[in-house]
Amino acid sequence: MTESMIRKKPGMVSVKEMPVLQDGPPPGGFAPVRYARRIPTKGPSAVAIFLATFGAFSWGMYEVGKGNKIRRYPSSPKF
Repeated sequence: MTESMIRKKPGMVSVKEMPVLQDGPPPGGFAPVRYARRIPTKGPSAVAIFLATFGAFSWGMYEVGKGNKIRRYPSSPKF
Protein backbone atom coordinates (compact mmCIF):
# COMPACT_ATOMS: atom_id res chain seq x y z
CA MET A 1 0.00 0.00 0.00
CA THR A 2 1.07 3.49 -0.70
CA GLU A 3 1.15 6.25 1.86
CA SER A 4 -1.68 8.09 0.09
CA MET A 5 -3.98 5.08 0.44
CA ILE A 6 -3.17 4.61 4.13
CA ARG A 7 -3.48 8.30 5.12
CA LYS A 8 -6.33 9.04 2.70
CA LYS A 9 -4.60 12.15 1.35
CA PRO A 10 -3.47 12.63 -2.24
CA GLY A 11 0.22 12.75 -3.05
CA MET A 12 3.13 13.32 -0.69
CA VAL A 13 2.17 15.24 2.44
CA SER A 14 4.44 16.54 5.16
CA VAL A 15 4.77 14.26 8.16
CA LYS A 16 3.57 17.08 10.40
CA GLU A 17 0.31 17.36 8.45
CA MET A 18 -0.46 13.63 8.49
CA PRO A 19 -2.98 12.33 11.00
CA VAL A 20 -1.57 10.11 13.71
CA LEU A 21 -2.32 6.41 13.39
CA GLN A 22 -1.79 4.67 16.67
CA ASP A 23 -2.33 1.04 17.59
CA GLY A 24 -4.72 0.40 20.42
CA PRO A 25 -6.13 -2.53 22.32
CA PRO A 26 -8.48 -4.91 20.55
CA PRO A 27 -12.22 -4.37 21.01
CA GLY A 28 -13.19 -5.67 24.44
CA GLY A 29 -9.63 -5.33 25.75
CA PHE A 30 -6.86 -7.86 26.20
CA ALA A 31 -7.31 -11.19 27.98
CA PRO A 32 -6.31 -11.15 31.66
CA VAL A 33 -2.74 -12.16 32.41
CA ARG A 34 -2.34 -15.14 34.77
CA TYR A 35 0.29 -14.14 37.29
CA ALA A 36 -0.90 -16.04 40.40
CA ARG A 37 1.39 -18.74 41.74
CA ARG A 38 -0.36 -22.09 41.35
CA ILE A 39 1.49 -24.85 43.14
CA PRO A 40 0.24 -28.35 42.28
CA THR A 41 -1.00 -30.53 45.13
CA LYS A 42 0.78 -33.67 43.95
CA GLY A 43 3.10 -35.83 45.99
CA PRO A 44 3.04 -37.24 49.50
CA SER A 45 1.74 -35.26 52.45
CA ALA A 46 3.93 -34.01 55.26
CA VAL A 47 2.68 -36.79 57.56
CA ALA A 48 3.60 -39.46 55.00
CA ILE A 49 7.10 -38.00 54.58
CA PHE A 50 7.55 -37.85 58.37
CA LEU A 51 6.41 -41.46 58.84
CA ALA A 52 8.67 -42.73 56.04
CA THR A 53 11.65 -40.86 57.49
CA PHE A 54 10.89 -42.11 61.00
CA GLY A 55 10.57 -45.69 59.70
CA ALA A 56 13.88 -45.52 57.80
CA PHE A 57 15.63 -44.04 60.83
CA SER A 58 14.17 -46.69 63.16
CA TRP A 59 15.19 -49.53 60.84
CA GLY A 60 18.71 -48.06 60.57
CA MET A 61 19.06 -47.82 64.35
CA TYR A 62 17.86 -51.43 64.67
CA GLU A 63 20.54 -52.55 62.21
CA VAL A 64 23.20 -50.55 64.09
CA GLY A 65 22.09 -52.23 67.33
CA LYS A 66 22.39 -55.67 65.71
CA GLY A 67 25.86 -54.80 64.48
CA ASN A 68 26.89 -53.59 67.94
CA LYS A 69 25.75 -56.89 69.51
CA ILE A 70 27.73 -58.90 66.96
CA ARG A 71 30.80 -56.71 67.48
CA ARG A 72 30.49 -56.91 71.27
CA TYR A 73 30.01 -60.71 71.42
CA PRO A 74 31.67 -62.18 68.33
CA SER A 75 31.45 -65.83 69.45
CA SER A 76 27.68 -65.78 70.08
CA PRO A 77 25.22 -66.80 67.38
CA LYS A 78 23.96 -64.08 65.06
CA PHE A 79 20.67 -62.46 66.01
